[in-house]
Amino acid sequence: MNNSDLPLILKFLRGSRGMTQEQLAGRLSVSTSLIAKFETGRLAPMPDTAPRLDEALESGDLIQKLAARARKEGAPDWFQQWPDIEREAASLRWHEPNFVPGLLQTEAYARAVLRAGLLSDDEAEKQLALRLERAAAVFHRERPPVCTFTVDELTLMRGPADLMKDQLEHLADLSTQQLIFVHVVPRSAGLYVGQTGPLILASLPGGGDVAFLEDQAEGRVISDPDRVAGLVRAWDAIRSVALPRDMSRDLITRMANEL
Repeated sequence: MNNSDLPLILKFLRGSRGMTQEQLAGRLSVSTSLIAKFETGRLAPMPDTAPRLDEALESGDLIQKLAARARKEGAPDWFQQWPDIEREAASLRWHEPNFVPGLLQTEAYARAVLRAGLLSDDEAEKQLALRLERAAAVFHRERPPVCTFTVDELTLMRGPADLMKDQLEHLADLSTQQLIFVHVVPRSAGLYVGQTGPLILASLPGGGDVAFLEDQAEGRVISDPDRVAGLVRAWDAIRSVALPRDMSRDLITRMANEL
């Protein structure tokens, strides 16, 4: 079965149950236009919506499986490999100088970031679905990886107050989890190597590291040992100027309370 059949299957299942788009939307408490986008292939159901579609349409887990594949296919070609690496990694080290790291973003913050670029609304929603699914695949698997994040303090000040308050509270909450370490690079750090751009390192179960770098044009997976070793050194330099975990959480909480 081809993933492009998902819109036709959705429409067939709905019709076989004698439901209109409006009735199905009502069952799911979503808009009729969202159901229409699913049935025309403009959007794939997100991880929280696909199970409810399966329940309403009595289709087992068919919609969930097809939707997951469709969301993955919606990712840019250069990004296809990285979500699989994230799902298998024993540990992740992630630095972001300009945004909250993607796996730590609230849905509202992620949507705002994606729509701030050059994506259409539909493209942004497809990327949002993939981003939320990546977070669930990393944090909710049976044996989650050790995840260490560094983020610039100025990044946590960038955005509307209501949006950032929820994001900061989410960040502080995540940082209390056993295997999630969030470190803030304070403004007092001055110039540091992490300002040159984002960096992600994944340690694989069999040993060895790979890296992911992204710029305005595209992203790329780096596996050459010498290049990865240089990026590990950069990570160590970034981590050295970041605040400890508890101090970072206190700073994040204080910033949230001030909004």
